[in-house]
Amino acid sequence: MTSILRSPKALQLTLALIKPDAVAHPLILEAVHQQILSNKFLIVRMRELLWRKEDCQKFYKEHEGRFFYQRLVEFMASGPIRAYILAHKDAIQLWRTLMGPTRVFRARHMAPDSI
Repeated sequence: MTSILRSPKALQLTLALIKPDAVAHPLILEAVHQQILSNKFLIVRMRELLWRKEDCQKFYKEHEGRFFYQRLVEFMASGPIRAYILAHKDAIQLWRTLMGPTRVFRARHMAPDSI
């Protein structure tokens, strides 16, 4: 971890939100946490949150009107989430790769190691 802090290249920050279904299962939550660590992310901050529906609507406002918006808002307000602020020299792209495709079928077949 010391080598990351001494790197001459600036670190990127990214927000990682772990959804309620993963937070509800301690083994899955721990596996996601270990994936974060094993991919050499620096955890700047970690916090469990319980968003109200209004919080979710505000956060996902850019998706308002899309077919999945209401379902997403209700799901994210259905239980606690874990929020991480992660740092890495290529944090945004690395986190997106680690998350894998948004469609479950594609994720299982194209990126089976994704979270």
